[in-house]
Amino acid sequence: MTDDKNFDDFLYPKSRYRGQIKPENLVFNYNLQEFAQRVNYICNLETAGKITPSQAYHQIKDLWKYLKYSKKELGIGEDLFGKDDEE
Repeated sequence: MTDDKNFDDFLYPKSRYRGQIKPENLVFNYNLQEFAQRVNYICNLETAGKITPSQAYHQIKDLWKYLKYSKKELGIGEDLFGKDDEE
């Protein structure tokens, strides 16, 4: 079991989150790291000739759409406290 965890950590490394600790930030950070890992794999597959550039483009585009959806659903980057009203 320990070997499987070490293998997963090697294949899918995750960095520690050092930003403002809120559940939505942690989830988005996980999604962002997952996006980066998958894009890296897709690029490597395309470079090795295992998939076409068009396939790589469409797979990355789909991943990007999911990341944007995740950002929107989690409310990342929204002005939730009406900072414009402080002036």
